[in-house]
Amino acid sequence: MQKNIRFITADEAVKVVKSGDHVHFSSVACAPSVLIDALCRRGDAGEIRDVKIHHLHTEGPAPYTDKKYEGVFFHQAFFVGENVRKNVQDGYADYIPVFLSETQKLYRCGALPCDVAMIQVSLPDKHGFVSMGPSVDATLAAIECAKYVIAVVNRNVPRAWGDAMIPLSKIDMFVEDNTPLPTTLFSEPDEIETAIGRNCASLIEDGATLQMGIGAIPNAVLAQLGNHKNLGIHTEMFADGVLPLVEKGVVNGAEKKINKGKMVSTFLMGSQECYDFIDDNPMVLMKDVGYTNDPYVIAKNPKVTAINSAIQVDLTGQVCADSIGTKFYSGVGGQIDFVYGASMSEGGKAIIAMPSVTKKGISKISPILHSGAGVVTTRNHIHWFVTEYGAVNLYGKSLQERAKLLISIAHPDHREALDKAAFERFGPHFHFIG
Repeated sequence: MQKNIRFITADEAVKVVKSGDHVHFSSVACAPSVLIDALCRRGDAGEIRDVKIHHLHTEGPAPYTDKKYEGVFFHQAFFVGENVRKNVQDGYADYIPVFLSETQKLYRCGALPCDVAMIQVSLPDKHGFVSMGPSVDATLAAIECAKYVIAVVNRNVPRAWGDAMIPLSKIDMFVEDNTPLPTTLFSEPDEIETAIGRNCASLIEDGATLQMGIGAIPNAVLAQLGNHKNLGIHTEMFADGVLPLVEKGVVNGAEKKINKGKMVSTFLMGSQECYDFIDDNPMVLMKDVGYTNDPYVIAKNPKVTAINSAIQVDLTGQVCADSIGTKFYSGVGGQIDFVYGASMSEGGKAIIAMPSVTKKGISKISPILHSGAGVVTTRNHIHWFVTEYGAVNLYGKSLQERAKLLISIAHPDHREALDKAAFERFGPHFHFIG
């Protein structure tokens, strides 16, 4: 029988937080907003100080990063999302550089304490289990390591399977809040994004296992895959773009070697349709990020095709994906986890895809990275690189060969300048490279 739950208010629950504590928030659509607001009220009242807050990307406001909370809350997240970006860049919030696969390890190995985990879960089932729905990621590790776990029970959280299911015994305090989960709608791909999607899709074979993020380029890729067969999903996240392919039977996981027939992810975000899709769906396995993003687990499936994006690439193949110069824009995320995993997969392909220029027309393929830019995918890891002008494979190519290939898919307006920069770097023999 379903256990009876004693609910308390959010304001009562957050009283367990003490000055100096480390607090973890569940991620993306499951950020526990009612607890966040209550915690901020304690900050406003001067009851707590020096509380360190950790999470991956969260949807919705992040008021604890505001300047007025300096000395009260110190945000140290594992990813710089849009809702915290300005305050990170201004120094009122901070970022912990870490591979997405190792975010859980920070807690489990003790490198990062977790005093209080604040999560959001589904209604309990008859067996006394709740589901974390679209947010497992590092939150499962936080639950395991926290001194106190506060759960917001929300009837709108989908009942996802896999590691998302946890027993009520893991939770110390319960708060009820039935606010609908935030949804994310993505714009239709433009002409450039569609061309990039077409070039990426041409590299995807039947029977491939896919990893890709969310946004216009992944959606543009997925839109091109309607005639493919037996695709699988093993990814860190997915969104609505996958759903039409599941409905058509294109995504069925039939040729996966592990988790055959299952769509494996650690978090997701999208429309209500996306949340409804994972609700009580045995085809979807929401797993610990230490599993989804382990390169050696990823490599067990054949033809893993990982598609990730970038901010800038230099002529040797160094990929900056987390900062614009010294200004942090996002984070390491799972890019290198999947680049490495895909490169070890039998028949796998690791792809970095991006527009050739910024919205201001500046080339994103550059002679050198901007000063302060962070290298996420090294020149040693990069394989395929794609723009709207084509796809080139840099694996096994020398520095000069790479420069030639990258210039060939740069924007035509910038090829001459890039060619000159390569000539100055590598010498006159550069022009004799085929």
